[in-house]
Amino acid sequence: MKSMNIMIVGVGGQGSLLASKVLGRILMNAGYDVKVSEVHGMSQRGGSVVTFVRCGDSVASPVIDRGQADYIVSFELLEAARWLPWLRKGGKVVSNSQQIDPMPVITGAKDYPSDLAEQMAAAGVDADIFDAFSVAESAGSSKAVNIALMGHLSKYFPFSDDDWQRALSECVPPKFLELNKRAFALGREA
Repeated sequence: MKSMNIMIVGVGGQGSLLASKVLGRILMNAGYDVKVSEVHGMSQRGGSVVTFVRCGDSVASPVIDRGQADYIVSFELLEAARWLPWLRKGGKVVSNSQQIDPMPVITGAKDYPSDLAEQMAAAGVDADIFDAFSVAESAGSSKAVNIALMGHLSKYFPFSDDDWQRALSECVPPKFLELNKRAFALGREA
């Protein structure tokens, strides 16, 4: 297998670390060499964060260069737009439709762009945008957006539901497992 590059982007506190663990685990369980970067950014202050997940027969570094991401998984629309230069031609964006105001918008210095999905479509970006927040709430907690996104992303990977369930069981604490399994299933169906 040629290497695959996946970026998980969002805002601090949204659970990108667990999402990258689940994704890394399913890829490792499938026998791939996997490298996962640390979370970069102001993760504990609500700022922009990014995690790189790379896999293949042999992967030397977890870092993904501009124009090399096969997938960008985004917890929020502005973060998807911010990281588009890292998407390779023919790559795919899987994004939550939720909008979280960054500090310049909160302070009134800037406006949140109102047409990000349309701008991506006009630029020819293959984007699968859905309301992961509502999906997570339907599963039982808005904090399960990360796993709803993983469920939605799973449609683009050749792994069985049993493979994904095993990865979830290996990464999610038992007291939150059923909630996350529901979020995953609803995200996959969305």
